[in-house]
Amino acid sequence: MPHDALIVTRDGPVMKVTMNRPETRNALSPVMVRELGEAFQHARDDAGVRVVVLMGAGGNFCAGGDLKGMQGSDAVRGAGTETTAASNRRFGALLEMADALPKAVIALVEGACMGGGVGLIAIADWVIAERQAQIGTPEVTVGIVPAQITPFLVQRIGYAQARRLTAYGLRLGAEEALRVGLVHEIAAGRDDLMAKGVAAVNQCLRCAPGAVAETKRLVRASLGQPLGPVLDQASHMFAAALAGDAKEGIRAFQEKRKPAWAEKIENL
Repeated sequence: MPHDALIVTRDGPVMKVTMNRPETRNALSPVMVRELGEAFQHARDDAGVRVVVLMGAGGNFCAGGDLKGMQGSDAVRGAGTETTAASNRRFGALLEMADALPKAVIALVEGACMGGGVGLIAIADWVIAERQAQIGTPEVTVGIVPAQITPFLVQRIGYAQARRLTAYGLRLGAEEALRVGLVHEIAAGRDDLMAKGVAAVNQCLRCAPGAVAETKRLVRASLGQPLGPVLDQASHMFAAALAGDAKEGIRAFQEKRKPAWAEKIENL
């Protein structure tokens, strides 16, 4: 399917999604949000897709919302706020779907990662940032509320760090983003970023798809829930896994071979 704001490629179990508005540093337009939603939905529904790699074209990840586009919104023109609110909420729905994706999501970050781009890395399972990347939430500095990304940042980095980051428009270097928990690894440059991305994909492809999906679901269920019911749910997940994928995994371990689901890529 052709895209206007993305480049989507497929190589076996890996879907690479590249935000492709380099002239705007890959700012989020309504078209890009819609196409990202379609890409994540396709990844969710296609059993052959096991890893989604999210990147930006032209040396930047994502500059956040498109301020130029916002100038034409109903809210700015004084025509009411409901249509603008609905458009903003569609980005939150995208983040909800991506956060719940039962597949691996790896974000490779270089250049600018601002506003909504930070929301996208907040829902990723594995975030690798090039050392010179800048990551921030400058919305309040232009009078905007970082509306849809804030709950995901609270989940990702905790109340205190999320409040400081979002309420005061901070921009973090890669090292500080690593320290607060927005980033998992730092790459020395673009070549290292891609090499680390390949290594992350291959680690994901070592894991049983069903176990990945259930473990991600268990992690999400653990947020703010009483421990007892979560552990009850986890015990049934454990038993179902033993009755399913684990039979092959344990047999492969005993036979000193790779399990049937293990795959490997050479490059991205």
